[in-house]
Amino acid sequence: MANILIAGCGYIGTALGSLLAAEGHTVWGLRRHPATLPSGIRPLEADLTSPETLQTLPPAVDWVFYSAAPDTHDDAAYRAVYVEGLNNLLNALTSQQAHPRRVFLTSSTGVYGESFGAWVDETSPTQPTEFAGIRLLEGERLLLDGPFPATVLRLGGLYGPGRASLIEQVRRGEIAWDDESPVYFNRIHRDDAAGALRHLMMLPHPDPIYLGVDHEPAKLAVLLDWLAQTLDVPPTRPGESSRLRTPRHPANKRCRNAKLVASGYVFRYPTFREGYTALLTQPPPK
Repeated sequence: MANILIAGCGYIGTALGSLLAAEGHTVWGLRRHPATLPSGIRPLEADLTSPETLQTLPPAVDWVFYSAAPDTHDDAAYRAVYVEGLNNLLNALTSQQAHPRRVFLTSSTGVYGESFGAWVDETSPTQPTEFAGIRLLEGERLLLDGPFPATVLRLGGLYGPGRASLIEQVRRGEIAWDDESPVYFNRIHRDDAAGALRHLMMLPHPDPIYLGVDHEPAKLAVLLDWLAQTLDVPPTRPGESSRLRTPRHPANKRCRNAKLVASGYVFRYPTFREGYTALLTQPPPK
């Protein structure tokens, strides 16, 4: 069994930590307010953006996962988390003479600048135009050029328990869409994001970069029409009501997961259909 540190133990990190703890690993969850972590994850109170709080990391850590996320969507927050926070953790591990077998970073497909619906994979150019992608790419390079073996998992849009607002927007008729200008979305269920990280941890020599998306980059219209049909509500088109929100997204690409699949990972939710069906059929929270 291994000693594992999950830095930024939030939405993905908690799912991953619970999975690994159930297998018998010792898991520490580092976050600013760790009191709400599940019982199987050992709480570690620290702030990745404050180096002084990182001076006593768990000893003899075998694997480190950096899955922090910013609280706000602005350049300063993204730089603080994905560049400064990551650098603080790497410096703390080095100064405390830690020797993790590998450090994993959850990044994003936002590092690609593609906006015309083309296919991308791990070898495609990374030319982000938005601050989020720019800072994520900066963090990736910091890690991959750093002192420890490292792997980056570039995740698509996350959904899962607690992140299913799209269902209610469709149910209430509060979102509009059409297929005149197709926009592709790349998604991954939270449980597959955690499962993929665990899978990569188990590989003897994982590659530096993987794409973490499901099998089907889906057009927004296809997803929302499917949800409307499944919920037995009428699909809504732009212009039918002034209260409708029509999503606008500058990014438009189709991400291949062939490399992750070839490594041996088997998806629990291969497409949005299986993932959203699970969300629709799960019992409501008590």
